[in-house]
Amino acid sequence: MKKIGWLLQAAVFYSFTWLFAYLPAPAADRLGQLVGRGIGLVLRSRWHIAVDNIRQALPFMTASPHWHYHTTDPEEIARQVFRNIGRSLAETCRLYHGRGDALIASIEVRGREHYLAARAKGTGLIFLTGHCGNWELLALAFSSIFGEGMTALARRQNNPYLNRMVEKMRIRYKSRVIYKQGALKGMLAALKRAELIGILADQAVFAEEGVLIDVMGRKAWASKAPVIIAQKSGSPLIPTFIHREGMRQIITFYPEHRFSGDMSNEGIVRETQALSRYVENYVIANPTQWYWVHRRWKRAGERAL
Repeated sequence: MKKIGWLLQAAVFYSFTWLFAYLPAPAADRLGQLVGRGIGLVLRSRWHIAVDNIRQALPFMTASPHWHYHTTDPEEIARQVFRNIGRSLAETCRLYHGRGDALIASIEVRGREHYLAARAKGTGLIFLTGHCGNWELLALAFSSIFGEGMTALARRQNNPYLNRMVEKMRIRYKSRVIYKQGALKGMLAALKRAELIGILADQAVFAEEGVLIDVMGRKAWASKAPVIIAQKSGSPLIPTFIHREGMRQIITFYPEHRFSGDMSNEGIVRETQALSRYVENYVIANPTQWYWVHRRWKRAGERAL
């Protein structure tokens, strides 16, 4: 019975992707925004998590010089968050069916010199990012823009048929996945082969996997994996983000992060905190383009909703 359920789920999802792929791009974008709004209405627990997260982070964000958003209403920001999720979903569906060439061609790249300087070292390269903007587009567009694919760390889908669909899309764009089980060994091996690795480092982890840091004014558990991988491999780490400006997508490379080399527990905490600041600055500058719907502060004193 489980297999039949998985097949039906995959069939429904495929039909959904087909609809977005073959609509004209402007219509798919408008429909994506409606779907995103609908997700917020249907998944009320996620809506409330997003609103609560935004409300608690606002005092920290509005005190920053990076804050320029036009409203401090948590519900209005949350509405735009869900619309952006829907737009990103529509774009990813078009990519799945190979109809994202115009989208990729319109991407603007900023800070390209930082990427080229790090790549010139002839080693593997780590891209530190988060669930920011259309993070799938960031990974999948890389081969078209720079001629080489990016390997991403991800969780395997419970539904094996959906998992194969995602893998098929990644192969189309010369991208592949290293799944979390045994990921450290796989990522170090890829970096040794001078490959490109993308790490989304903005979700809560268990205490044994991370360190406790400050995230937007509140304590949160953060993965120490990016610090350990960068230090063990000797590969440059480049903070890299994608954000939306109207109908345009912009990929921004920041200068290589310089590690202190201190691998004591205190040193790892300091470096993990420093890496988290890149994500924080992105969120403050683009508050509607971060994935507020996950419980970033769980297990660190956050009350359950």
